[in-house]
Amino acid sequence: MHIQVVNFNLEGIGHDDYTQVCDSVAAAFAEVPGLMSKAWLSDQESNTYGGVYTWESRQAMETFGQTEMFQGVAGNPNFANFSSRSFDVLEGPSKVTRI
Repeated sequence: MHIQVVNFNLEGIGHDDYTQVCDSVAAAFAEVPGLMSKAWLSDQESNTYGGVYTWESRQAMETFGQTEMFQGVAGNPNFANFSSRSFDVLEGPSKVTRI
């Protein structure tokens, strides 16, 4: 299992418009090979948005990173200060806490 955290600030698009776009593309993300889950993040007060992706493997995440879908997110002019970080999962304690 592998975790990816993506963050950005909205620029040129408001919260309501952004959430409508999220609703319209969520089903496409559900079909991404190797993606186990995605939590869609929103902190309207600080204008920080993004997602926490749970991947089957680092390779699945890296493969997704080469897709047009991810490149569209990373290069979206409405997503300022885009960042993506990845993390290995400590499986022993994570199983205890039910992940």
